[in-house]
Amino acid sequence: MLKSVKVADYMTRQLITFYADTPLFDAIKTFSEHHISGAPVVDKAGRLVGVMSEVDCLRGILDKTYHEEEVGGTVGEFMTTKVDTVSGNTDIIAVAQQFIHRGRRRIPVVDDGKLIGQVSRKDILRAVNDFICKNCD
Repeated sequence: MLKSVKVADYMTRQLITFYADTPLFDAIKTFSEHHISGAPVVDKAGRLVGVMSEVDCLRGILDKTYHEEEVGGTVGEFMTTKVDTVSGNTDIIAVAQQFIHRGRRRIPVVDDGKLIGQVSRKDILRAVNDFICKNCD
């Protein structure tokens, strides 16, 4: 049964992350170089404090331009701080429901407030494929 498949078995553990004091342009450069559209933001202890996305970067650029300020700023100024998270023990069906109902591409995985990974829609599809192929023999 698919509910027995847990996020921890399919999440990505090696993540690109930012700190709140990371310059906005460094985040933009990282997105471009690594072909990603978002990344978790952590504090020095590894606790999740937000998520930075391409949309957040655009908001930062437009905000500074609108106020005729020099473009710049930090990730902490523009990151999203209200972040949906799951634990490693969450089943993939519950995560799939979050993806559908909340329109997310990825969800950080936390344990006791610390970031331990991230699960994406592709990870869930991979889990389903593995489950089906394992049971089709």
